Amino acid sequence: MPLNRRKFLKKSAATGAGVAIAGAAAAPAAEAAEGHGPGHPVKRYSLTVMGTTDLHGHVFNWDYFKDAEYSDKAGNATGLSRISTLVNQVREEKGRCNTLLLDAGDTIQGTPLTYYYAKVDPITAKGGPVHPMAQAMNAIGYDAAALGNHEFNYGIETLRKFEDQLDFPLLGANAVDAKTLRPAFPPYFMKTFHVPGAKPVKVAVLGLTNPGIAIWDKAYVQGKLAFPGLEEQAAKWVPKLKSMGADVVVVSAHSGSSGTSSYGDQVPYVENAAANVAKQVPGIDAILVGHAHLEIPELKVVNEKTGRTVVLSEPLCYAERLTLFDIELVFSKGRWEVESVSASLRNSNTVADDPKITKLLKDEHDKVVAYVNQVVGRATETLTTVEARYKDAPIIDLITKVQEDVVKAALAGTEYASLPVIAQASPFSRTSEIPAGDVTIRDLSSLYVYDNTLVAKLLTGAQVRAYLEYSAQYYVQTAPDAAVDVDKLTNANSRPDYNYDYVSGLAYDIDIAQPVGSRIKNLTFEGAPLDDARQFVLAVNNYRANGGGAFPHVATAKELWSESTEIRTRIAEWVTAKGVLDPKDFASMDWKLTRNGTPVF
Repeated sequence: MPLNRRKFLKKSAATGAGVAIAGAAAAPAAEAAEGHGPGHPVKRYSLTVMGTTDLHGHVFNWDYFKDAEYSDKAGNATGLSRISTLVNQVREEKGRCNTLLLDAGDTIQGTPLTYYYAKVDPITAKGGPVHPMAQAMNAIGYDAAALGNHEFNYGIETLRKFEDQLDFPLLGANAVDAKTLRPAFPPYFMKTFHVPGAKPVKVAVLGLTNPGIAIWDKAYVQGKLAFPGLEEQAAKWVPKLKSMGADVVVVSAHSGSSGTSSYGDQVPYVENAAANVAKQVPGIDAILVGHAHLEIPELKVVNEKTGRTVVLSEPLCYAERLTLFDIELVFSKGRWEVESVSASLRNSNTVADDPKITKLLKDEHDKVVAYVNQVVGRATETLTTVEARYKDAPIIDLITKVQEDVVKAALAGTEYASLPVIAQASPFSRTSEIPAGDVTIRDLSSLYVYDNTLVAKLLTGAQVRAYLEYSAQYYVQTAPDAAVDVDKLTNANSRPDYNYDYVSGLAYDIDIAQPVGSRIKNLTFEGAPLDDARQFVLAVNNYRANGGGAFPHVATAKELWSESTEIRTRIAEWVTAKGVLDPKDFASMDWKLTRNGTPVF
């Protein structure tokens, strides 16, 4: 059995080694003499390592926000119940004793299912439930998983409870105790594969997580955990694994392959460092990549020190794909050597749900469906995010209005009560809709898909102006006489929609004919030009407040207040209290796109 956290911590305290070892007898083994000369055929062994990543709470092929089967333009299917079927097929083809199943993190956040078991019926309650993701992954038979950054979204207590419920280790070689710098989670997992007539094959899996956790979940981890760079920790651990007899080294990394970071220089470590690890650290055979939500069937990276090729693969998120690393070993000079590695993907849309998983989690799924379909109010008209990226949409104003109201109430009676409160919000989804008529928790959750919480920060007018200029980089510079194609107007330099902010309480134009840095025009507050020296309270989500998106000033600004209740919950409370969702209570025309002063729309 894999070492659990308690045994691991006890062992590492006793040995000072910080090491977690698990052995698994897979098939009857017989030691054999090394093959030399005629009559001694070369011994070979084929190993298949399967991998998923960024499951984000997807157990079934179901969209809780739409209350329907999941569907997208590409025809993808989601869910661990599909992955289970694929895994069963691979184990049947290759022999279960010749396979390993890994995950690269971001498991317990991302759907109403995961929210429900973190907040509504929490796994941390005395006698509480077993997390559906733990139930599914245990039933499928995962061998190990890396920690993702979203594992920390509900706090360390929830994460540790989830970890205790797993039959396999959660790995994080670069998640260390902030004081001792010793591993706070098992750094690696080791499994022995017995080969009839030959020495066993030892496979080591090193788990690495994302340094951005220090920013994104600062409220939970500051002073408790530290997250050094993937490259330096891999360089420390891979030689140890080789010295312990690992014939194959696989890395499960919750880190993309681009070499870039979304948080600028706020953390001295690269966010998407998987390819860097492959290049810089000798001795790695394959890397299961996560975090970036990209589909990479096979990426070959040459190690700079050895010239050997390292194979990387990232399966698509939400259990839409399963990566297969096919690793061929040959026995030579008394030891196993990796002869070749190839990677490929299998698609969840090619198979049906595994009835074992469907049966196992039907009750949990049904509870969440009932929860999200609760009616909390009534909308006077349909509200949608379809045009929210380039037009000031009332549906986003709803978010900023709720945030303003919550922060004003929180600061009442304090020295900051007289300061004007402004708020930011992003067009997270391009398809969210609150229909006219009954409004459910599901409708409101689709508007705010992240589990962000609210923070109040103190900014000056000048800092707000710089913040808006930075946000306006989202638009592609467009000449005054050029045709406007809304599909090509946004996401300049690949900036995602969630890193474009509205700011309420001000009026301003964004002149997209101008270069970056000089686009904000006619910026006013209460009808007068914005005073650069004036102080404002910015109601901002914790991701942005902690430096997510690298917006200027906000991460270092003075924090006046923060809370742990999700913004999504605050929106539901606001609508429930009102009973009626009427744009006249929250909509305001704060900004518009222009070109040389002429409105684009």
